[in-house]
Amino acid sequence: MRKLVEAEIAREGLRLRIAAAGGAVVAMAAVALLGLSGWFITGAALAGAAGAGAVATFNYLTPSATIRLFAILRTVSRYLERVAGHEAALAALSRLRPALFRALAKSPPQTALALSAGEASARLVEDVDAIQTLFIRRSAPFALGAGAAVSVGLAALTHPFCAVVIATVMALSVRGGLSIARRHAEPAGRATQTALGRLKDVSSSLAAAVPELRAYGLEAWAEASVAQEADALERARHGVRVAEGQMQAWQSACLAVGTVGALATAVLGGATSPMAALAALVAVTGVEATGGLVQALLQSGSARAALDRLDELPVQDEDVVGRGKPVGARVGVAGLDLDLVPPMRLGLARVSGCGKTSLLERLMRLRPPLPGELRLGGAPVEAADTDMVRDRFAYAAQKVSLLDGSVRQNLALARAEATEAEMWSALEDAVLAARVRESGQGLDMPIGSGGDRLSGGERRRLSLARAYLRPASWLVLDEPTEGLDAATEEQVLRRLDARLRATGQGLIMVSHRAAGLTLCDRVVLVEGQDTSGALRLRLRGGQRELA
Repeated sequence: MRKLVEAEIAREGLRLRIAAAGGAVVAMAAVALLGLSGWFITGAALAGAAGAGAVATFNYLTPSATIRLFAILRTVSRYLERVAGHEAALAALSRLRPALFRALAKSPPQTALALSAGEASARLVEDVDAIQTLFIRRSAPFALGAGAAVSVGLAALTHPFCAVVIATVMALSVRGGLSIARRHAEPAGRATQTALGRLKDVSSSLAAAVPELRAYGLEAWAEASVAQEADALERARHGVRVAEGQMQAWQSACLAVGTVGALATAVLGGATSPMAALAALVAVTGVEATGGLVQALLQSGSARAALDRLDELPVQDEDVVGRGKPVGARVGVAGLDLDLVPPMRLGLARVSGCGKTSLLERLMRLRPPLPGELRLGGAPVEAADTDMVRDRFAYAAQKVSLLDGSVRQNLALARAEATEAEMWSALEDAVLAARVRESGQGLDMPIGSGGDRLSGGERRRLSLARAYLRPASWLVLDEPTEGLDAATEEQVLRRLDARLRATGQGLIMVSHRAAGLTLCDRVVLVEGQDTSGALRLRLRGGQRELA
C-alpha cells in the first residue's frame, strides 16, 4: 500500500506543489500583515497624539495599501492551498480505494477469505480516509519554513536578539509538538484506527446474525459486545483529544513566552514603540505558523496506523497478480477418467460437508488449489492465469450474497452492459420475473440489505439469474434449488435445461437432490477427503447410489 501512496503523491505532484507554495505565501503574508498592521496602528496613534502637524506629515497611504496587498495575498493563497491540497487528496483517494479493492479481489484466496466483511470495510473506508492527511498536510513544513523566515527577518529589523528569541521559541514549539506527538498522539491515533476496525467488524458480524440473536434471546449480549468495542474506541479518541489539548497548551505557552520575550528584547534594545509592536505581533504569527505542523503531527498517528494496517494485507502488486498460463475451457479432474468440454454437464453428489463446494472454489481459484487435483484447458489450475480461470465460470454460490440495492444493480454485477431485455430473460429463466413485475417497480425494485425483502428461495433465484447473465463457458451452480418447493424446482430445472441448450454452456452442479442431477450427463459421487484435503471421487454407477 505504501508504494501505491507514494505513486499517488508523485502523480499529484503539481497540485501538491501548488498547495505548498500557497501555504508558504499564506504564512509569509500573515506574518507581514500582522507585523505591519501593528507598526502602522501604533505609529498612527503616536502621530495623532503628537498633534495636527504630525498627522499632516504621516504617510498612511503606503502602509495601508501594503496591508491591503498582504490581506489579498493571504486570502488568495489560502484558497489555492486548500483547493489544490484537497483536490490532490480526493483524487488520490478516489484511485487508491478501487486499487485496493481490485488488489484484494485478485489476491490469493487465503488473503481475501481471512478478512471479515466488517474488517474489509474498515480497511477500505476508514483506513484509506485516514491517510488523506498525508496529502492535505503536506504543505505544513513549507508554511512553517516561510513563516519562520519572514518572522525572524522582520524581528531582526527591530533588534538582532529579538530575532534570536523568536527563532528559539519557534524551535521549542516544534520540538515540543514532536515530543507530544511521539509519546501521546501517535499511540492514541493507532489505537483509534485499531478500535474502529474492531467495532466495525463486531457490528457487521452481529448485524448479519440479528434473527438468530433474537431467537436465542442474545440481544443484551450483542449490545454489550458492541458497547465494549465502542467504549474502547471512545477511550482511544479521548487519548487523541488529550494529546491535542497538550499540544495546544504547549503552543499557547510558547506563544506567550515568544511575545513577551520579543517585546522585552525590543524595548530593552531601544526600539521605537511602532517597532516594538511589530516585534511582538511578528512573534505571535511566527509561533502560530507552527500550528499547521502541529496539526499534521496530531493526525500522523492515525495516518501511520492506517498505513500499517493496510500494509498488513498480503496484497500482491497489480502487475503480478494473476500472472500465469492462458487456459481453455476443458476441465479435468484427477483420479477420474473425465475430460469435460462445454456443453457437457457434470453433477457432484452425496451428503453435505464432504467438500463439494470447496472443490468448486478450488477449480475457480476462489480457494488455494491443491497441486495436480484439477486441470483447466489441459494445464494445472494452480499454474493458470487467475483472471482467465475465473472468466471461464459463471457462479451461483450456495451462500447467496446480494447488494443492498435494486434487482437491476444486483444483476449488473454479472454484466454491467446487459440490456433490460437480457435481464428480464435471465429473471424468466430463474422463475423470478413475475415476482419482480408484481412489485410495480420492475428492475428498480429494492431488495433490502442482503436481500431481506425477498424470501430465501427468491434470493437464491436472483443469484441464479445473475449467473445466467455472465457470458462464461461453464455455469457453476451450488445447490441451485435448495429451499424451493417441488413445483418451483421443476420450473427452474426445465428452464435451466432450455437455457443450456440455447447458450451451449457447460454445467457443473452440486446437489443432494436427485431432480437436479437428472440434467447432468455424468454424476460424480464424493466419498470424502484424504489427508491432503483432496476429495475421493467416484463416477456414479446407478440411481440407487444417490440414496
